[in-house]
Amino acid sequence: MTASSVRPVSEREARQVAEAAREQVWHKPSFAKELFLGRFRLDLIHPHPTPAPDDVRRGETFLAKLGAFCETRVDAARIEREAQIPDETIKGLKEIGALGMKIDTKYGGLGLTQVYYNKALALAGSVSPAIGALLSAHQSIGVPQPLKLFGTQEQKDRFLPRCARTDISAFLLTEPDVGSDPARLATTAVPDGDDYVLDGVKLWTTNGVVADLLVVMARVPRSDGHKGGITAFVVETASEGVTVENRNAFMGLRGLENGVTRFHRVRVPAANRIGPEGAGLKIALTTLNTGRLSLPAMCAGAGKWSLKIAREWSAAREQWGKPIARHEAVGAKISFIAATTFALEAVIDLASQMADEDRNDIRIEAALAKLYGSEMAWLMADELVQIRGGRGYETAASLAARGERAVPAEQMLRDLRINRIFEGSTEIMHLLIAREAVDAHLSVAGDLIDPDASLSDKGKAAAKAGGFYARWLPGLVTGPGQLPRAYAEFHPRGHRDLSPHLRYVERSARRLARSTFYAMSRWQGRMETKQGFLSRIVDIGAELFAMSAACVRAEMLRSRGDHGVAAYQLADAFCRQARIRADELFGRLWSNTDELDRKVVSGVLSGAYEWLEQGIVDPSGDGPWIADATPGPTARRNVHRPVH
Repeated sequence: MTASSVRPVSEREARQVAEAAREQVWHKPSFAKELFLGRFRLDLIHPHPTPAPDDVRRGETFLAKLGAFCETRVDAARIEREAQIPDETIKGLKEIGALGMKIDTKYGGLGLTQVYYNKALALAGSVSPAIGALLSAHQSIGVPQPLKLFGTQEQKDRFLPRCARTDISAFLLTEPDVGSDPARLATTAVPDGDDYVLDGVKLWTTNGVVADLLVVMARVPRSDGHKGGITAFVVETASEGVTVENRNAFMGLRGLENGVTRFHRVRVPAANRIGPEGAGLKIALTTLNTGRLSLPAMCAGAGKWSLKIAREWSAAREQWGKPIARHEAVGAKISFIAATTFALEAVIDLASQMADEDRNDIRIEAALAKLYGSEMAWLMADELVQIRGGRGYETAASLAARGERAVPAEQMLRDLRINRIFEGSTEIMHLLIAREAVDAHLSVAGDLIDPDASLSDKGKAAAKAGGFYARWLPGLVTGPGQLPRAYAEFHPRGHRDLSPHLRYVERSARRLARSTFYAMSRWQGRMETKQGFLSRIVDIGAELFAMSAACVRAEMLRSRGDHGVAAYQLADAFCRQARIRADELFGRLWSNTDELDRKVVSGVLSGAYEWLEQGIVDPSGDGPWIADATPGPTARRNVHRPVH
């Protein structure tokens, strides 16, 4: 079966597969879900939750050890130069327990909380994003997390001690012709006695080149005694028939051990199946609910580094008689980096602590953190390159060769770019979050807007929707955001006044909900095709969530006497910047070029503008757009490189 002959899947079937993998029920409150419904539940995040003293002690002890390791035993320039993390560095990470940060101590791990796991990733990722990616892919989406949530006791006993100290793991879902549409998954796992026989090709397998254990998503055919469906398996990379056919190279993260892995008649014991047949996508999405927090944690770390370099360089470099930081054009960029770094750390720490306490459902918060963190970190790195000017575009090695400080600003920009694609691209994250944000509406009006529903079902849905909206809509008219003294505790004596920003969030949450309701009424079943509108709705929600987190963090720091005045100033600056962005997004909900853009796209695809492409030479090589993924034996050398 070639990549182009992957079984066709209708749009409706693809949606059904994705919908079936969603967590359908909300068992716990969600701050972000309530925000999209127009209800500003500040009580769910304020006072800011705090970790237990034992968790702090254990976490700080490891951070000190990891920091010393990164300073003395990691050669970031060598990783960039050789495009590989040296074996001795990986072995050193194993020795200090970095592979088992999130694994329970009873299995040989460190048992760190989500808060400290993310702090550790930010620290490791700051010296080398490739190391951060290695550790994150292993623990956030690799074997440890799915087994922690869905594995049997026997599986935990077998695999977790290995993952904690010696074995690297990877997560394999993507295929050459299958990205964010898992309904088209082509890799198969055919039952055969007490085993499954695995066949297929997986692409972009982060850690796959060095991994000892793999989580593989494969389609089990429906048969007698087998429910079938997309299913998760733990696979030993050393198994016969597993071949790493290529190590991929990218514009950034040059030390990333990412490859193409082929499975040919690989026998996997049924005991290695994670959860029941057909539960693979649900397992993957549930794992990502908190797994996604690792990426924005490293983005926050990148912001901290960008701020440090911007501060030091802008004070040293003079232009027209004064440091460039004193020129407003540059100063605005520095203010943006400082304020946004504060907000990103606020978002990631709040979401992580909420994950640790497990009182709230954070699936939307984690997704917002990933979306917002990846986008804002890229902007901060881009601004840093601009602040550095020509030196920002010059490589660290070139700077050092001519006697200047080796600042890898251009590398940071390249390394951060993948975060807008990793673990759900920005476009997919918009759709995923939008689906959760409108869940309440679809729950009450599903059949009403479904063109295939019967008249009887539409009538029942209308009655249900009428009751819901009769209760919900009146709450969107007025709220605390219209009261001048609301949230007065966020204006302590001697500090900036953050209460107007929280009142803005409350008013904007209601406005956001009203806009969503109006769009549902206007477009009904076509709402899901209005991706530009939905993306702006999500981006507004992200700004409101970040503003809330920044204010709550500032108040927490003030209350414990930890940089309170400075924190309030940073939160105030961030909120003022975020409000400008949110107001612009509100305006673009109804005043945009979406319709014209669709017409232009149709023209591009039909060839109407091919004349515009004349006058160039395309340097691209020959070959298919999508590589052949026909199952079968490999014709290539195995480049698997386990590190022991």
